[in-house]
Amino acid sequence: MTNAENGLIPVVVQDIKNNNVLMLAYMNDEALELTRKTGYMHYWSRSRNAIWKKGETSGNVQKCIELMTDCDGDAILARVEQTGNACHTGTYSCFSKDPIAQRDIVSELWQVFEERRRSGGEGSYTYKLLKNRNLLLKKVAEESSEVIIAAKDKQRGEIIYEAGDLLYHLMVLLYDEGITVDEVYKELEGRRK
Repeated sequence: MTNAENGLIPVVVQDIKNNNVLMLAYMNDEALELTRKTGYMHYWSRSRNAIWKKGETSGNVQKCIELMTDCDGDAILARVEQTGNACHTGTYSCFSKDPIAQRDIVSELWQVFEERRRSGGEGSYTYKLLKNRNLLLKKVAEESSEVIIAAKDKQRGEIIYEAGDLLYHLMVLLYDEGITVDEVYKELEGRRK
């Protein structure tokens, strides 16, 4: 599988939740085998000349969901569930020019949902939604109608505001159902006709 020149193959790492590219790394056969065996990404560090598990010290692990090779078999695409930031500089992606402008709100919200579910927090609105299914469903319906009313009145600012509310509540519902945004994107791809 690896390149005969130096025994390494480049790995493009992609967040499965939103298809964002997180980083470029390298693997040798041993790193690939460890990834398959453990279910977590392992790479070959060219600077340390050793194998390392992503997130071993930082906790920012990458759960391996899918590995694919390109048409020539000389590169790997790793689709992962990223915990925390992927870049050693502390940014979500190694390819962010401006971490604030490039931030991924979907992943950030997913982390908030996970944190609220874990920590509880009776004062948290998100926690209340996750614990009260009827309230969550009512809010999705309510926010849908508010988008319709704002659109009927052609109030651009209100449409944006209400769409934000609707998307937020819909994302909480998707999270609660264990459905990733990537699954919805795939569904949308089938509608490009």
